[in-house]
This record gives sequence, structure tokens and C-alpha cells, in this order.
Amino acid sequence: MPASLVRLTPLLLLLPLAACTGSLFKTKVAPPTLYLLSAGNADPAPASSAPPPALSADLAVLKPRVRAGLDTDRIAAVYPDRHLDYFADARWSGPLDEVIQDLVVQVFHSRAGMRNVSGDVSAFSSAYWLELTVTDFEAEYSDAGGPPTVRVHLQARIGSSAERRIIARFEADAAKPAAANRMTAIVAAYNEAANDALMQLAANSSQALAQPSKSP
Repeated sequence: MPASLVRLTPLLLLLPLAACTGSLFKTKVAPPTLYLLSAGNADPAPASSAPPPALSADLAVLKPRVRAGLDTDRIAAVYPDRHLDYFADARWSGPLDEVIQDLVVQVFHSRAGMRNVSGDVSAFSSAYWLELTVTDFEAEYSDAGGPPTVRVHLQARIGSSAERRIIARFEADAAKPAAANRMTAIVAAYNEAANDALMQLAANSSQALAQPSKSP
């Protein structure tokens, strides 16, 4: 047999094996569903409430600090024995710090009455900055059973870039029961609770920046 044919034979034998191996390792697992939080779905403000004042202030929203266990794109659930878990096949549209930062910018644009609100890319050119710590952002199940209640708790500091001082500190807390124990209803409760908490922060921030000289 010619030498050239001898050298080719092992290669020809490997081709069927490679084709079989490729088919063996193919996966049919569906990718996780991504969920997006957006501004505008919180409980509407009372009709008697005044619109936010127009402030000639530029605010930079720094990337939030997120409690360990929540610093992920996975959607958290807490059970009656206080163990933390995550919903299967569901993810936020990005890491939670980025999701919250983007949502803060959206809510403050519409609710805080400021001249400009942006992410931390412009922190050094903005007169004021907002820093958040996310301590709660989970769907909590109770011993009574049924759908979970979404709990959001945020700690905030607002400061002056020029004066290098803290103008105000405040917290926001919101809880929304999910209408049903299914993912779309749970995410809707997340959206409502997050918007509710951020509207509280927007109102407090506007008040602090309207009278910075009187703030602590």
C-alpha cells in the first residue's frame, strides 16, 4: 500500500468519531428568561401632591453597593427559614448594581425635578452625587404560604462634589405582595417596590438640594 494512503487512514477513521462526539455534547437547555425593570409602574402620587421643584442641579448617580448574595444578575428569594435561593431560569437584564443604577437615573429624571441626572461617568463634572447601598432586594416567602412579598430597602447619601461633604442621608423602604406565585407576577412586584422606594429617594433628594445650606 502506498505510504500516502497509510498516513491518511487514521484521519479518515477519526472523522465519524468527531461527528458523533459533536452530537453527544449538544445541549437543548433553554437560556434563562431576562427581566427588565423600568420606571413608571409605581403607585401614582396623590392628586393633591405638588410637582417636584425645578432645580438647577446636576446629579451623578454612582454605581450602588449591593449586599452579598444580591450582587448578581440572579433573582433572589428568601424562604421562612431565612435561607437565600434564586429563581430558576430567570435573570435580571444585568448585574443588580447596574440594573438599580439605570433605574435610579430613569426615576430621578421624571420625579426629582433636576436639570440633569446621569450615571457615574460624569461624576467629576456634576455638582452633586448620589450613593446607594442596596440592603434588601428579594422576594420573601412566609410560613403562611402563597405568593411572596418583594422587599426593597435602600440607604442613600447625597453629597456636594465642590464642597466634598455629605448633604443628607436617608433611607427608603417598600414592600409589595406578588399577585400570584409565578415569575411575571413576582417581577411586577419587584418593579413596583423598586419604583416606590426610588420615588421616596427622589423626593428626599429634591428637598435636600433645594436647601443644601440647611442640610446636615
